Amino acid sequence: MKATPTRIPDVLIIEPKVFGDARGFFYESFNQQAFAQATGLDVTFVQDNHSRSAQGVLRGLHYQVQNPQGKLVRVVRGAVFDVAVDIRRSSPTFGQWVGVELSEENHLQMWVPPGFAHGFLVLSPSADFLYKTTDYYAPAHERCIAWNDPAIGIEWPAGITPLLSAKDAVGAALQDAEVFTS
Repeated sequence: MKATPTRIPDVLIIEPKVFGDARGFFYESFNQQAFAQATGLDVTFVQDNHSRSAQGVLRGLHYQVQNPQGKLVRVVRGAVFDVAVDIRRSSPTFGQWVGVELSEENHLQMWVPPGFAHGFLVLSPSADFLYKTTDYYAPAHERCIAWNDPAIGIEWPAGITPLLSAKDAVGAALQDAEVFTS
């Protein structure tokens, strides 16, 4: 397992060792020891989630103001453009974003630390998106920042009209959002 910092160093791209031949492939999608060694992080995951979405679905930008979740995200079918936005007001990268394509072909994963808003746009006809979280889902504390907030300026892939849930369609502007102070 290899961990590579992004332009926001706390967000990491995780690349597992994939063993493949004409029959298919094998890789460990998660190994606690290898993750800790590659990332230097001591985290405990408490929940696994799986979502399936159609092409053009944009989910996010989600986070929890209490019980903040770190997320280890990956795609096992299809492809998405995955985004993390730093919403820690005291951070030198507050309001900045990073994005990467995650797909069944590249096997990449992204570590999204607590204190970040997260979202993704489905690029393929459909996508199965899996993620591990460091805290439990707490709907009363879930918040959403607008996916297209010009103050953040995410460069979503062109040519796709996002399909949004009612909640995501009314996400707050970063300047009005409840964010993390530390």
